[in-house]
Amino acid sequence: MKYDFDPKDRYSEVFFIFRKNYCLVPLEVFGKNPYKTLISTLLSSRTKDETTLLASKRLFNKAPNIKKLNLLEVSEIRNLIYPVSFYKTKAKHLKKLAEIITKDYKSKIPRARNDLIRLTGVGRKTANLVLNRAFNIPAIAVDTHVHKISNLLGWVKTKTPEQTEKELVKVVPKKYWSDMNRLFVSIGRQFNTKKKLEKFLKKEKLIKIKMP
Repeated sequence: MKYDFDPKDRYSEVFFIFRKNYCLVPLEVFGKNPYKTLISTLLSSRTKDETTLLASKRLFNKAPNIKKLNLLEVSEIRNLIYPVSFYKTKAKHLKKLAEIITKDYKSKIPRARNDLIRLTGVGRKTANLVLNRAFNIPAIAVDTHVHKISNLLGWVKTKTPEQTEKELVKVVPKKYWSDMNRLFVSIGRQFNTKKKLEKFLKKEKLIKIKMP
């Protein structure tokens, strides 16, 4: 039998099939720009990507870089990013974040995880996405999609995204880290309930069908 993946590698088949079924994740359009990747990812928390994309574009039209963002008042940021979830809190975070980067990092987005996490409103998922998408530094950014699918595949048995990241870096070969978030998010968006996701994974023979 001829394979397009390595049958001895339990991860190879999953990534091969996920790539075949990939559909563009909206926020990837900012992937090569550290500033836009950081800000759009921060805005995306608890918000649909389509809403985040429109809000991000409005903000970037007014503030195309961190220096311009630092010049905006919180009230103006708030109006630009509405209606993302928690827009009032996120506006405050963006203002403080811009002040820190301008003052402490000479208006350049830091390239180290610890420095990114130090920024107001930035957690590990956001930091890892910035490292991955903007700086091509391998990292696993775990959101609800990555957490849910990794558990369904049996790669981990965890209860939180934080636990999932710790376990995934132990078992998933580093060569897959950079693609993991975008592929898993794409699949999670397309099959947006547990039932649909399980049906897709079973159809592709990535998980076993439980016998009654």
